[in-house]
Amino acid sequence: MILAQHIRSFVLRQGRVTQAQQRHHEQGLPLWGIPYRPAPLDLAAAFGRDGTPIILEIGFGMGETTASIAAAHPENDYLGIEVHTPGVGGLLKEIAERELGNVRIIQHDAVEVLRDMIPLASLAAVHIFFPDPWPKKRHHKRRLIQPPLVQLLAERLIPGGILHCATDWEEYAQQMLEVLGAEPLLENTAADFAPRPDYRPRTKFESRGLRLGHGVWDVVFRRRT
Repeated sequence: MILAQHIRSFVLRQGRVTQAQQRHHEQGLPLWGIPYRPAPLDLAAAFGRDGTPIILEIGFGMGETTASIAAAHPENDYLGIEVHTPGVGGLLKEIAERELGNVRIIQHDAVEVLRDMIPLASLAAVHIFFPDPWPKKRHHKRRLIQPPLVQLLAERLIPGGILHCATDWEEYAQQMLEVLGAEPLLENTAADFAPRPDYRPRTKFESRGLRLGHGVWDVVFRRRT
């Protein structure tokens, strides 16, 4: 159960916002942003079309991966949740430059958005790529992938819907595998870790890490039917 008061998995920092990010944030958020409010969201109305698979991404960073996936799959609609203004501005810049009509953004705490706005059994998939690993043991409680959140996500997936997490921290990957594996509504699509699906593009950061011998682990579970 997600309580009204929860441990946040992020710290809002005064990061540098470029002029381009600020401009796109100011101009694009009224067009492609959805304000947070504690009421169920009409997803079909939000995207202006009905019956389209909805994919939720939590913590999309600077937005390049989200934009690439959305551009490659115009048959889907993508809802991104991010708290940091530079990243929101970055994705809005991608939306404008690529002329993407299938992306919407909520700039708010993902737990509150899921709890208050996302209807049950409404999502075809959830993507959580490279969340903050909070590597120090005393900070592990801040990690996003915890049993209450996974239950919340599983309940909002349609039967057969996919929950896909990826990380470059092996210990966090093991935690993801254990937490998702303990959720009764979910089943693993692989024996343990999954191969990287074709739809998840390899980022520059990831490619550099792989060249240096760092690992990347994908955890892909399915909502039981």
